[in-house]
Amino acid sequence: MADLKRRTLQLSSGKQIKLFGNSVAIGKTLEIGEGYAPNILSLLEEQPDNKDGTGLSNPHRLTVEDLMELADFNIQLWMDLKARLRQYGKLDPRIFGQEMVKTPAPGHEKADTGRKRKNTEKEGPEE
Repeated sequence: MADLKRRTLQLSSGKQIKLFGNSVAIGKTLEIGEGYAPNILSLLEEQPDNKDGTGLSNPHRLTVEDLMELADFNIQLWMDLKARLRQYGKLDPRIFGQEMVKTPAPGHEKADTGRKRKNTEKEGPEE
């Protein structure tokens, strides 16, 4: 199982990914990147007003229920990614939910027959 230590994501395959921050995030398009800005919920090392101990930064005033919903949302995105990887069986652009654009192979382009499409509507000033 993957582990994150000292800003390095260590995978069971032995691969290591150096991170700038301390987290990995997934977007709605299932693209993966670093999510190192702890601006939703984070630990404050120093308390304002010289209070003892550490505190929490929760600028959006999220409740426990809000945070559970956020966790469920992110878990679902990771599960969707796993399902798409299983579906396509390899790294494929379609895992992001976008179909590949088909481009003709060289020499197989559609020949232009020289015919033009008739315009069935008369052009004229718009009313």
